Amino acid sequence: MRKPSRRTLLAGVAATLASPLAAPLIASPLRAETATREKVAAALPKLEALAQQIVDKKLVPGLSIAVVHADKAVYLKGFGLRQAGKPETVDADTVFQLASLSKPISSTVVSALVSDGKVSWDSRIRDIDPGFSLQDELAAAAVTVGDLFAHRSGLPGHVGDDIEELGFSQGEILHRLRLAKPAYSFRNGYSYSNFGLTEGAVAAARASGLGWDEASEEKLYKPLGMNSTSSRYRDFENRPNRAALHVPVDGAWASFTRRNADAQAPAGGASSNARDLAQWLRLLLADGEHGGRPLIHKEALQQAQVPAIVRRIDPKTGAASFYGYGWAIDYREHGVELSHAGAFSAGARTLAHLIPGEQLAIAVLTNAFPTGVPEGIAATFFDLVFKGQPTRDFVAAANQAFEAFYKEMMKPSLAYATLPASRAAALPVAAYVGDYGNDYVGNARVVESGGALYLQLGPAGKRFPLTHFNRDVFVYSPMTEAPKARLGVSFLVGPDGKAAQVTIEDLDEYGLGTLKRQ
Repeated sequence: MRKPSRRTLLAGVAATLASPLAAPLIASPLRAETATREKVAAALPKLEALAQQIVDKKLVPGLSIAVVHADKAVYLKGFGLRQAGKPETVDADTVFQLASLSKPISSTVVSALVSDGKVSWDSRIRDIDPGFSLQDELAAAAVTVGDLFAHRSGLPGHVGDDIEELGFSQGEILHRLRLAKPAYSFRNGYSYSNFGLTEGAVAAARASGLGWDEASEEKLYKPLGMNSTSSRYRDFENRPNRAALHVPVDGAWASFTRRNADAQAPAGGASSNARDLAQWLRLLLADGEHGGRPLIHKEALQQAQVPAIVRRIDPKTGAASFYGYGWAIDYREHGVELSHAGAFSAGARTLAHLIPGEQLAIAVLTNAFPTGVPEGIAATFFDLVFKGQPTRDFVAAANQAFEAFYKEMMKPSLAYATLPASRAAALPVAAYVGDYGNDYVGNARVVESGGALYLQLGPAGKRFPLTHFNRDVFVYSPMTEAPKARLGVSFLVGPDGKAAQVTIEDLDEYGLGTLKRQ
């Protein structure tokens, strides 16, 4: 198993995209039914009953749903609590952090920039942002905005995510991407990259003379009247009607975490509510028209909604699922289906799913992690519309699949759950104390206080206690949302009896976590 990083260990939407949750749990009938107004209307009371049942069972603290059909928001409602233990309830205007549901929204923003003619999906990054580079020279010279949105640049998975919370700026993280060895040859594989997509988005905005925040507001949020939507964390924090993040603690939902995703704003930093997302879904189903006029050229939107790379092959059926420019794409009985999920291990799960041929879409926002509730609700809703009743308990199935994946990702931390039977003593603390560094992680410091060792990382100087595990191996807990998840910090001692280098396991997924003594 590959070494874990902060984000791959506990979540990130790449997990949901790569798992069985990515494909709606819907059986294919011999003949596809049509989503008539009558069928959609009949499904909505059952959808509402399901949502209420979910919060009553405390499967999530709160959730909100938007349903769009035939250019109308036919359903907008919230359920449950904004924050567990407090009385404020969720409604259609409650703002949630979207996590990776930000990606298709950013794709829509870039489609608007493409419509303006100042940038294209085929614009080379080297031409519009000369300071950006990749380790592979072919990719560095040829990679385009579209390549980065399709996760086919060769950048390995979550590179950049692991150092994001150490206090590095967006620019510093994007600059460090050039240090990562490619996961695939250029355009020859799919590797989900938050900061790769972020570079594509900010470069496209820069080519249009805008910052990403400005581009999002001017090209999408303001024209659609999405007044509660933002790509800035401070705006989310200032919303009086907002949902807190939740993770499970001793069998109950607890809210004690926060997630500022400004560094990867295009990939995961947007926040919105059901009412605003309904306007976005309407725009997409109308091929870029809003208020009877084209807001975004149909061609620019559609270019983002065709397969650019295969993202997975179903091991049971052999069917391929694809990824476009910020969209997961599948072909099923109702034609093309567009979707994207979002997840913060700090406590959020989201989903948008569209069936353009039926002029039907749903968005589900929840304030909890881990949970498969968004996928379960969407799959149930589509069954209610097309079959009149659910063919299985989709919420239970989605939760089971998500929990199984979560446990699999947590396995690396189990290596440190029990001390070795024949545990070797550590060297005196002076052997480990000192300054370490490399070009990716930057400077790190191991310090002693009261006879104990601490690891200080990043520009923010985040300080973590080191607990001895075995000889020159220590463990630490870098994730607030999972304090029991302990990961390794291993020292290599030189002939002088002092540590010559340190490897921080959760920063070493791509071989970039070994820091030499300075």
